Amino acid sequence: MANYLVLSAADKMILESYKTMMDGLSAYLGEGYELILHSLEDLDHSVIKIINGHYTGRKEGAPITDLALTMLDDLNRREDLEVKPYFNKKNGKMLKSVTIPVVGEGKRIIGLLCVNFHMELSVSSFFAGFVPEEVSWNNSPETFSKNADGLIFSTLEDVKAQVYADMSVSSNNKNKEIIRLLYQKGIFNMKDAVANVAENLGISKNTVYLHLRNTEKK
Repeated sequence: MANYLVLSAADKMILESYKTMMDGLSAYLGEGYELILHSLEDLDHSVIKIINGHYTGRKEGAPITDLALTMLDDLNRREDLEVKPYFNKKNGKMLKSVTIPVVGEGKRIIGLLCVNFHMELSVSSFFAGFVPEEVSWNNSPETFSKNADGLIFSTLEDVKAQVYADMSVSSNNKNKEIIRLLYQKGIFNMKDAVANVAENLGISKNTVYLHLRNTEKK
């Protein structure tokens, strides 16, 4: 069968990036979710990555489904790419599914990411995926801010509290240590971070840049 689409190098890179995203989603969502990535280059062997394929018995190289073809036709007819969940059945078991278009160069749909939640999964197995026996905790609290300035200020206040409480850092080196820690957290990649930090600490922007240069040298 002739190719449904001829994918560009950029298209293929986009699809490859989705594979990494799928690994992260699977690790987060747990075993109840089947994740399938279809490439539209070859509909006869469209599945290029599948996670928890044991639910439907599919592997990489499997063809696209009839329902996915219908949805693809519908997506290509519409101006918007609105995604809505739907319910499906496999071997009499209920699935909650969603089919997400993967858009490549020229705004073409080059693939489909399908997510199936198998609702027959036991409650204990479902929650086991959220709280595994070995939990990896993040020791640094994550900051959720409505805007960039809020993120900078919140992180700065946390770092200041940490440095001011550290008696091993002399008074003369407090600002230097604050800037070093902010640099490690990537805060200075944010727009206006230098100006905001300088104003908050009561020092000049040139002083902040001096400490940053010294930090980068190390």
